[in-house]
Amino acid sequence: MKRINLGPVNALYPSLTTIVGTEVDGKPNWITIAHVGILNHASGDIPQYLSIGLHRSHYSNKGIHGHGEFSINIPSQTMRAITDYAGLVSGSKVSKADLFEIERGELQHAPMILHCPLSMELRLKDTVILGHHEIFIGEIVNTYIHDTCLTDNKPDLEKIDPILFDMMKLDYWSLGKRTGKPWRDGQTLKVKT
Repeated sequence: MKRINLGPVNALYPSLTTIVGTEVDGKPNWITIAHVGILNHASGDIPQYLSIGLHRSHYSNKGIHGHGEFSINIPSQTMRAITDYAGLVSGSKVSKADLFEIERGELQHAPMILHCPLSMELRLKDTVILGHHEIFIGEIVNTYIHDTCLTDNKPDLEKIDPILFDMMKLDYWSLGKRTGKPWRDGQTLKVKT
């Protein structure tokens, strides 16, 4: 086996496909985004932050800047075609307000998609400009999940059935089977002292 240098290529794919919800000019707007990041693992009173990366030209940015609120919705594989469509057309040219049945939570300007298995509403904490992109950092205010997607009161990835995005080959993927347990599988390799 020989290792090949691909140059400065981002190979952190596949990534989770999400639909970001905003409100622009008084109407819900949706954009498909796979560049979502977990910034910290919080517990207790420490807020949890997520980031989304959008090109500065996107219509959704206007709503995030205007209201300081947005949602991140995780669609299932059954929503693949409409999820892809939400990323193909711009809200500045085509109204996407009625694309999904919406649900409202605590935040007034962070519409969520009722039929997505899992949705989070976020309050904008900070914006970082990186070249032609804006990285929106949001604090999770609430997370909503369909009760059918829980096992032992925790989100069950198999039941959520998320869409994974591969930028390298421009493919959508589904999850495979569970292969192990974090923070436990490596215990057998710990050096005994």
